[in-house]
Parts: sequence; C-alpha cells; structure tokens
Amino acid sequence: MKIEIGISAEHAKKIALELNKVLADELLVYAKTRNSHWNIEGPNFMELHKFYEGQYEELEEIADEVAEYIRKIGHYAEGRYADVLKLTNLLESEYSNDQKKQLQELLNDHETIIRNLRRLIDEFDEKYKDKGAADFATQLLQKHLSLAWMIRSYLK
Repeated sequence: MKIEIGISAEHAKKIALELNKVLADELLVYAKTRNSHWNIEGPNFMELHKFYEGQYEELEEIADEVAEYIRKIGHYAEGRYADVLKLTNLLESEYSNDQKKQLQELLNDHETIIRNLRRLIDEFDEKYKDKGAADFATQLLQKHLSLAWMIRSYLK
C-alpha cells in the first residue's frame, strides 16, 4: 500500500534503514544493561541492580518507540538477533561483574548512540527533507543524554 506522508518513498526507505540501525543499537545496549543487572556483585549490589533495572526498562520503551516509528513510515522493524548484530554500531562485550567496567562500557555505548543521533538529526532534515524524523531523533538524543549522565554520575 502506498503511503502518502509528505516524504518520498525513497527517503522513507533510507530513513527506515538508519532507524533500523538505531533500533539495533537500542536492542544491544538494552541486552548489555540487562546482563549487567543480572551479573553485578559487590557491596552496593542492590543499588546498582535497581539502577540497571531502571535503565533497561527505559531502553525497552525507547526500542519500542523506534520500531513503531519505522512501521509508521511503512517499513519493517528488524529485531531478529542476526539483524541486530549486522546493523549495530556497538560491540558485544565479555561478561563482567565489575561495576566500573560495566558502567564504562554502557557509557561508551550511550555516547556512541548520541554521536550517531546527532548525525542523523541533520541528515534526516537536510538530506531527506524530513523534519519529523529529525525531531524524533532529537527526542531519542535527549533520552540517551539523560541515561549517559546518570551512568557518568556513578563513575565520578
């Protein structure tokens, strides 16, 4: 079915591809945060266990928003693990129960996502003439800035 939403079909296709890459990043950082939640140890176990839970719950909502946006512009969200690993800008990590290592890795992932979203904001607006997608990327950027700030606060 043809979708008439004010951007060309070709631009919607390219935006969907970029957002599927964002979705892959969201799903991988979600999985890594879950893994940290499951494997944390130490004197502040409960505090970090709950902290990670809040983070992965927010990441789950973000991933859902990205997938639904892709569907709204007429494309399929690619959420199979094989697709995620092909599309992501992030790297899987070794299991760790070390608080500082877990937090630093997650911070690095959020900062990678933030840098990519900054690029996409301009690309969606200028290259693909879609201010709506640029605004959506801006909203995602704000969420990751908050998540990164919270993690960074633990590392100080």
